[in-house]
Amino acid sequence: MKFRVIIEQDEDGVFVAHCPALPGCVSQGKTRAEAEANIKEAIAGYLESLRKHDEPVPPPITEEIVEVAI
Repeated sequence: MKFRVIIEQDEDGVFVAHCPALPGCVSQGKTRAEAEANIKEAIAGYLESLRKHDEPVPPPITEEIVEVAI
């Protein structure tokens, strides 16, 4: 499955990652790569917990990038 993840650097320089399709699924890292690895682990744990509790897994968000000339 693919999920959209947003990674932003906070005011302290820490990279914070969250997955909008999975409420509360947030992680962080000292580097962008570390934040990405950590959020992948967090997503896997989140999905495992949903399955364990027989809760539905939200569908991944599909999106496209559109280039606009101005």
